[in-house]
Amino acid sequence: MTARRSVTVADALRQAQGKLSASSSTARLDADCLLADLLGVARSHLFTHPERLLTPEQIDAFRERIERRAEGVPVAHLTGHCEFFGLRLRVDSGCLVPRPETEHLVELAVALLPRAGSLIDLGTGSGAIALAIASERPDAVITATDSSPEALATAAANRDALGLTHVTLEQGDWFSGVADGQWDVIVSNPPYVETTSPEWRSGALQHEPALALAAGPDGLDAIRALLSPAVTRLRTGGSLVLEHGARQGEAVRGLLTAAGLSGVTTHRDLAGLERITVGFTDG
Repeated sequence: MTARRSVTVADALRQAQGKLSASSSTARLDADCLLADLLGVARSHLFTHPERLLTPEQIDAFRERIERRAEGVPVAHLTGHCEFFGLRLRVDSGCLVPRPETEHLVELAVALLPRAGSLIDLGTGSGAIALAIASERPDAVITATDSSPEALATAAANRDALGLTHVTLEQGDWFSGVADGQWDVIVSNPPYVETTSPEWRSGALQHEPALALAAGPDGLDAIRALLSPAVTRLRTGGSLVLEHGARQGEAVRGLLTAAGLSGVTTHRDLAGLERITVGFTDG
């Protein structure tokens, strides 16, 4: 039997980057994150110890991860966790992987939330938004809802691991299952992918839950569904903060204005794309 050639960290990363270059715009970063997680080290260790030899078991496990990443499986689903707003969150195939652009929604919500105020996060998934806000505002009363028991289990695990016990989790579709009441701030990163889009169920999207993505032909069905009850659940002077698709800003502004909200404004993400729209109740 021919002995297997020794493979160093540098070798493995070079081969992985070549494998991923056709399917990922972040091939080297993906490879770094997957190998560092597999070895239980920081990414910096890969740079300072490129000559480290991998065991046959590590080589096989890494190659399997790279194959799955090349098929479009998100890095976070392969490692079981991701970083969001400085928090390490558990993620799995039952919830959407939090995106960096959603951190701006957190910043806006924190700024709008009055001292000791109340906030509800609709469709919380992994709990990323609610928990990030809670980490900044321990004085606030925060509720998060989701219709998926699997997603809520992940959110509960994240809440408990982070010690953010002032976040209440409720199962329900938007406001169903939540006791009557009003909030100072309502936030949501609802499904907003157009089912007519060529991107639908392709690439990474095919590996994430359809329930957290699809929102009808124009991608606005979920926003329409939550908007009317949200307006009635906002306190006077309260704010609604919604993430949406980069091409949906004008349509979302129209929906919020038609629902009776004032001061409707759309904020752009770091790429300059319209991403988050905010509206207020008069008061």
